[in-house]
Amino acid sequence: MTVTATEAKNRFGYFCAQAKREPVLVEKDGRIDTVILSAEHYEALKNAGRKSVAQRQREFNETYKDWLAAQNAEVEANGLWCDGLVAWPEQG
Repeated sequence: MTVTATEAKNRFGYFCAQAKREPVLVEKDGRIDTVILSAEHYEALKNAGRKSVAQRQREFNETYKDWLAAQNAEVEANGLWCDGLVAWPEQG
């Protein structure tokens, strides 16, 4: 839902209720200036960036395990195409 800044100001309570269903985009001078989100959605976004590097690496390895295995098999079969490159590290 997109509203003007004036609409958001005049009907703030209504748009706060709408934000519980979907983000409310507030336009100012014809461009999106602000987004009204529910507290639940805000917390989810805030916490999404708090994963540790190790957690993100585990998720990456799990998501792309087939691709990683194929790349490692290619290197094992044909070697590296350029000096200085190393094979993707084995994931335990």
